[in-house]
Amino acid sequence: MSTPSVPSESDRGMGEYQQLQHKLLLTTLSLIGIIFASVWLYYDLPVALNYLLGGCTGMVYLRMLARDVAKIDGSSTNLGYGRLAPLVGVLIFATQWQNLQIVPIFLGFLTYKVAIIIYVLRTSFLS
Repeated sequence: MSTPSVPSESDRGMGEYQQLQHKLLLTTLSLIGIIFASVWLYYDLPVALNYLLGGCTGMVYLRMLARDVAKIDGSSTNLGYGRLAPLVGVLIFATQWQNLQIVPIFLGFLTYKVAIIIYVLRTSFLS
């Protein structure tokens, strides 16, 4: 008979981190959907699509950030500034193409920050 292994502190920490990552991604995705629908109702479809493009870029950034954080082991000094490349690329593309607007794209990108604030407020007041 084998004894069940007790998860190490590191394994529990990674499990908690993966739960946090999952919650942030779901909250961000939900916010993007709600805000996209609201912008479409109050403005028009092109502005809403610009917001959606920025929101998708924010999701890519958040995934890249999560991957970089998961790689941190204490000895790593590579901070991975390349995470901002998708945002910079989309903004440069938006300045060159007349149908894209920079402000809705940038606000869409910042949606992940709203998800982080919601998570912090939820855990602070409901704990």
